[in-house]
Amino acid sequence: MSERSALRSRLEALTREIVKFGAVGGAGVVVNFAVFNLVRHLTELPVVRASIVATVVATVTNYVGYRYFAYRDRDKHGRTRELTLFLLFSVVGLVIENGILYTATYGFDWDSPLQSNVFKFLGIGIATLFRFWSYRTWVFRALPAREAVETAESFLTDGSRLPSGASRK
Repeated sequence: MSERSALRSRLEALTREIVKFGAVGGAGVVVNFAVFNLVRHLTELPVVRASIVATVVATVTNYVGYRYFAYRDRDKHGRTRELTLFLLFSVVGLVIENGILYTATYGFDWDSPLQSNVFKFLGIGIATLFRFWSYRTWVFRALPAREAVETAESFLTDGSRLPSGASRK
């Protein structure tokens, strides 16, 4: 494989990963805003607390989407480690997201529903960049090539599907 085709292959894989991450994240944004605005409308919770509730709900739904859709082909060993790191990096994302909203609300007194939604959106955007990097680097790690081949081979249930002359190790 030439360097150019190897680079193209890596870029295509990264593009697919970004699209899947974006699909799950987009659904999470919808959940986040829906819960945020419902909580603001139906309760007396202050804006940042309502946002934290919404972020937590969206984080739970995103984990399911990332594990079973975006990163379903990634290493599944060590789920406790995976979940712990996911929660740790999600908390950092929550602080980034809601820190921006907190600053706008209490630092600049921008607290109208429109302003709250704009700064929540800005916070989500910045936190998403951090989450993408941290989840793909630390949480949903790629399988080493040997393990990926062994995992693919495990789908073969009997030797009759192997090419002639090939054997299972």
